[in-house]
Amino acid sequence: MAAHTVLLDFTVDSNQTKNESQKSSISTTIENILRDYLSELKQVSTVPFDDSICKLYTSESNVLITIRIFKNGLVTLNIEYYKPDNKEPLFSFERTNQLKKDLSESLLGLLRFQTIPPIKRGSFDRYYPTSDERILEYDIDEVVFNEKSPYQKVQIAHSKSLGNMLVLDDLQNISEADAIYTDTIMAKGIEKYKDKEIVILGGGDGALLYELLKEKPKNVIVLEIDEVVIRACAKHLRSICGDVLDKLEGPNYQIIIGDCMKSLEQFAAEGRKFDYVFGDLTDVPIRDDEIGEHWNFILKVLDYTVKVLKPSGKFMTHGNGACCEESLKKYESLITELNPTVKINKTKAFVPSFLEDWVFYQMTFGPKE
Repeated sequence: MAAHTVLLDFTVDSNQTKNESQKSSISTTIENILRDYLSELKQVSTVPFDDSICKLYTSESNVLITIRIFKNGLVTLNIEYYKPDNKEPLFSFERTNQLKKDLSESLLGLLRFQTIPPIKRGSFDRYYPTSDERILEYDIDEVVFNEKSPYQKVQIAHSKSLGNMLVLDDLQNISEADAIYTDTIMAKGIEKYKDKEIVILGGGDGALLYELLKEKPKNVIVLEIDEVVIRACAKHLRSICGDVLDKLEGPNYQIIIGDCMKSLEQFAAEGRKFDYVFGDLTDVPIRDDEIGEHWNFILKVLDYTVKVLKPSGKFMTHGNGACCEESLKKYESLITELNPTVKINKTKAFVPSFLEDWVFYQMTFGPKE
């Protein structure tokens, strides 16, 4: 069950919307066409604005319609109604296209027309953003896990095409279709992990741990702050994490629930060194105006990573979507200014649940100057 919002907008010649009489003529044309689709259409209000006029209508089945006509020629038409699960939508894709066709044939001076598939609101979340904040609609049909932890909202949503997907604070993280994410962050087939000592910062979904253990490392330590993530993924993402989250310790791995920075500080104080550190934490910020808390956290992680890596060790991490060019450039610039010097290798892969290319980094650190 959800409220459906059908969005249409078009532009007419601005000479058609200069005065109230012209705007009224356009709204009347739209009203007459809508009456073929909605019985008992009734205007209930008119709201004038400096740049436009907005008219509000109701119809049967509690349908709400707004028509807004701007003086520059832009016209928006919004239709909102409630659709029970067992009923067909009042405005299907085909019916909406027919409405568009009828309006196109009746409006004078039409320059452009756009329709957007119905936005579905009020049920489980099915809209998530790309890295540069464009809206993506997923074929979510069920939320199988939903719990608020002390740190974040943790959900497992089921997608018809992606399988189960981990969603943290309304951002998609990893799905059962995202083996490429794990393969790319670990440079599978390129890096050799046999008999290596490894730390994973984050990684509570278990996918990276599961794949690394296949390589027979000496030891892997996972530093994950949120026990709820581990519990959710252990039950609902077993196709990508296997049974590695069923217990916090195995023959060659440990999962430490807590702040990864405290563990890194402890490792540094003890002089412990590792062959690989994986950063499977927060994304590179897409805000590039100032160095704030988010950027400072990333730099702090890098600083302590250098302290616990062996001289030949590598830091493996993800950046953000490839379309976030300015933020990625800023990240790379900040890294190159570090002491010790940093050698950066960069790879890219299309991640199915992100529906976009994602950038990954492999870094080695030279001696301090």
